[in-house]
Amino acid sequence: MMERRRLGTDGPQVAPVGLGCMSFGGIYGATDVAESHRTLDRAIERGIDHLDTADVYGEGVSEEVIGSFLKARPHRFVIATKASIKRAPQRSFDNSADYLRGALEGSLRRLGVEHVDLFYIHRREAGRPIEEVMETLVRFKEEGKIGAIGLSEISPGTLRRANAVHPVAAVQSEYSLWTRLPELGLVQECERSGTALVAFSPLARGMFGAKPLVPAEFPPGDFRTANPRFVEPNFSHNLAAANRFRAFAAERGQSPAALAIAWVLHRSPQIVAIPGTRSADHLDDHADAMAITLSAEDTAAIEAVLPVGFAHGDRYSDAQSVGPERYC
Repeated sequence: MMERRRLGTDGPQVAPVGLGCMSFGGIYGATDVAESHRTLDRAIERGIDHLDTADVYGEGVSEEVIGSFLKARPHRFVIATKASIKRAPQRSFDNSADYLRGALEGSLRRLGVEHVDLFYIHRREAGRPIEEVMETLVRFKEEGKIGAIGLSEISPGTLRRANAVHPVAAVQSEYSLWTRLPELGLVQECERSGTALVAFSPLARGMFGAKPLVPAEFPPGDFRTANPRFVEPNFSHNLAAANRFRAFAAERGQSPAALAIAWVLHRSPQIVAIPGTRSADHLDDHADAMAITLSAEDTAAIEAVLPVGFAHGDRYSDAQSVGPERYC
């Protein structure tokens, strides 16, 4: 029987691996609705039942792709979406009750549902008390529009304050072999509070895929073109490390993607990973992670190949780092 992990102390149970749907919105190249739908079909076949999207993924396109799939082939996914990022007139964050309500209504309309299982604040608005934001989200829950409350890219201190108002089901944070900041307090706080840690980009934004990345082939507007870890000289150092990991995984008879995700899942029973793809074939590699069990010797061998802190370059540029809370 497939392992299940719970989103929060009383939230829904989901497979340890979910599907991040950012690429459905075209952020890593032009989106293909038919291929995205094939990926969702494959998710059902492989027991992946948790979809993660947001209103800003393709300015609503990702949600529309999911909504059109559900309309044609109704299936009970646990659906999470996010709001609070404003792109115009310049990038900013709005956690006000009016803005969040309007954003949530738009997401429900695009998804074609009356309720989402999990609704995240995509980024915290620094000047607004988190207690006020939580009160807004509790009202949405009482109205039946959302099933559970989530927060994204927050500090352990913010999670403690939020949980004092109402249980937070999930906190989303980047977590992978090359981004290990959550180990400095967030993983521990999630374990103390019973909050799920939903790990996005567990494949290091594609670095641990089956084939080496070629930045020159990134499409215009790709997030990675301005990311310090994907520009020289950092990229060459990171590519060499990723190639060592690919060779290590091959020696074990596993795909690098499955092994990298399995490593994330092994860090804590509170963790759910949401690697993103719009390729049904790639999704198979992701799902394979759920069958991998790692021993202490296995994790030590992995960290000998990719020791903590191996990555060259910050995980975000100065512009990209606006929004996530810094706590170390």
